[in-house]
Amino acid sequence: MEYIYGALLLHKLGKPVDETHLKKVIEAAGAHVDEAKVKTLIASLHGVDIATELANAQIAVAAPAAGGAAAPEAAAPAEEKKAEESAAGLASLFG
Repeated sequence: MEYIYGALLLHKLGKPVDETHLKKVIEAAGAHVDEAKVKTLIASLHGVDIATELANAQIAVAAPAAGGAAAPEAAAPAEEKKAEESAAGLASLFG
C-alpha cells in the first residue's frame, strides 16, 4: 500500500511519478524499498493519466452515496461502464 500512497503523494505534489522519486518517498517513510514492487507499480502506471483515473474513481464511489437506493436514471450506461472499468483498473494495482 505504501507504494500506491507514495505514487499518489508524488502526483498530488506535482512531482514525476518515477522510480527515483518513489524510492525516496518510501525511504523517507521509513519503509524498506522493494525494487520489484517499485518497478511493477511504475510499469503499471505507464501511460495512465492519474488525475483522470482519480476523478473517475471518485465518481464511481460517490454515486452510490449520493443516489442511495433511488439512483437517478439520467446516468448513461456508457458512463457507468467507463467508471466501473476505471475503478477496476485502479483496484488491480492493489492485488
